[in-house]
Amino acid sequence: MLTYILFTLVVGSVYALLAQSLMLSWGTAGLVNLGLAGFFAVGAYASSMLTTWEHAPIMLGVFVAVLAGGVAGLLVCFSTLRLRDDYLAIVTLGFAEIVRIVASNEVWLTGGTDGISGVPVMIARDTGIWFHLGTLLITLAAVAVVYLLQRRLLSSPWGRAMRAIREDQTVASVAGKSVVRFKAQAFALSAAIAGLAGALYGHYTSYVAPDQFQPLVTIYIFLAVTAGGNARPAGAVLGAYLLIAFLEATRFMAEFAPGVTALQAAALREIAVGLGLVIILTLRPDGILPERSQKAPAL
Repeated sequence: MLTYILFTLVVGSVYALLAQSLMLSWGTAGLVNLGLAGFFAVGAYASSMLTTWEHAPIMLGVFVAVLAGGVAGLLVCFSTLRLRDDYLAIVTLGFAEIVRIVASNEVWLTGGTDGISGVPVMIARDTGIWFHLGTLLITLAAVAVVYLLQRRLLSSPWGRAMRAIREDQTVASVAGKSVVRFKAQAFALSAAIAGLAGALYGHYTSYVAPDQFQPLVTIYIFLAVTAGGNARPAGAVLGAYLLIAFLEATRFMAEFAPGVTALQAAALREIAVGLGLVIILTLRPDGILPERSQKAPAL
């Protein structure tokens, strides 16, 4: 039972990183990123290929994953500069599917649908419960570092400029802010955080495959950020852990519904997630932790 709880907390921490990634691009900059699973996959594959096939140190693999995610975010962002903001969602969704299809078919590069197995772990598996506990501490540290960095960013002039761009980029541009540069920075940082989450996930499960990066991952993260509060790092983290707790709790739903098949139980889980989100948004339209009004800096 303890192993199951620790596993759930590790996955929740990975989702908390993804939720903070989405909060930065969507909640702060107003950039709808429907390709979060793609950047998640880029980070996982980058670190897994480097450490498994080239036998590079895990820390180097994680660094490359963060860098690869950031570069991929810049490429996707710059490809949409001449398009309206609405098209960013379409482009990012297409990017995620391209990553998944390439990972499924380019066997020479990614191992195809068989994936990459034997990915080095951060804590030796033969240590038993310490493997899960040690990995949990590492992922929690990553969540805390990203959280503190985002808090620092959002309270800085950069964060205030991003909120101004989110509210009205025309006014921000007239005020002298480089809208394109700020958006590219936010999107690249967001994608880099998703790459970090992918690397940590790959080094925990020791296996990376295309079916782990379905669009459902992005939907879950949107649910978590919406429920927790899409403009506050604390809301994103809280929403991610609550989502994982709710998803795991619904696994036992079939026990209380006699005559329900495994397929029907899976459908009931998705219905329960949707109903939970409707209830939260009805009671708390701005999420559990809504955005606080910002005070003007003292002159």
